[in-house]
Amino acid sequence: MVQTISHGSGNKINGTDPALKPRLRRRSVFEYLAWVVCSLIGAGILFSVSTNPNFKWDVVARYFTYETIINGLVLTIFLTVASMFLGTLLGLGLAIMRSSRIKPVAVTAGVYITLFRGTPVLVQLIFWFNISALYPDLTIGIPFTNIGMAVDVNSVMGPITAALIGLSLNQAAYMAEIIRGGFSAVGKGQIEAADSLGMSGAMKMRKVIIPQAMPSIIPATGNQFIGMFKETSLVSVLGVAELLQSAQLIYARTYETIPLLIVASLWYLVMTLLLSYPQSLLEKKYSRATSRLPRKAKKVVLTEQEGVAR
Repeated sequence: MVQTISHGSGNKINGTDPALKPRLRRRSVFEYLAWVVCSLIGAGILFSVSTNPNFKWDVVARYFTYETIINGLVLTIFLTVASMFLGTLLGLGLAIMRSSRIKPVAVTAGVYITLFRGTPVLVQLIFWFNISALYPDLTIGIPFTNIGMAVDVNSVMGPITAALIGLSLNQAAYMAEIIRGGFSAVGKGQIEAADSLGMSGAMKMRKVIIPQAMPSIIPATGNQFIGMFKETSLVSVLGVAELLQSAQLIYARTYETIPLLIVASLWYLVMTLLLSYPQSLLEKKYSRATSRLPRKAKKVVLTEQEGVAR
């Protein structure tokens, strides 16, 4: 039985206002035409690529899970995860320094960010790989004392170490600006409320600023992570056998350049798609958390008002 309930000027059917029902969008003829044209173009490209014998898809299939390629992929993933982890930690510290009211601290962080963002990462990687030409020996110890340890830089700064240092330091500069942008997105009222509750600086950062800045930080960080995965291909100039270098070593021997480049490109594409999925989950999680913040804040305000009334 259908029950109609009258409420004011609007009618509700089965307890639902018809005006609040989502309206279906009507597709135009041009949209259908665009689908047809794009589908024909995509089918033509796919047919051309799949039937062209010069692509040598049998060679691509043979080398896709080749041991050298898989080892290079594992090293690429390691460099990506390690560089992002170290870069994010250092970037967080730089973002806090950059937001500091102490001028020398903020200027120091600003100089670091400008220096590493203003020079190509390839130049930085080559610089760190050849740092022993400037500092062949380093002494690590306590200043103004005889306590220290000499380090032979030439033996320590291998290709993988130089790649890890170069990528991490460069990534820290970009992550610092991303995190600082997230801090700026937090409303001043939230910070003032935290100050009124007597929160310390560390607690305010941990409980108020970082949770509310995460929805702004996560998408950009996900993009940086994906970009870092592809950026690791630059370390091939140092002789590091990551994914691209592994493919280059094979086609330098077999002269099958295009199939090996397709293998590397397919692995980059697959890993990019896999990395995009957890990024979308994190974005949904923090967007839901942000949508619940106003309700929680309202409860806190009402509780404080009741306390004042008593």
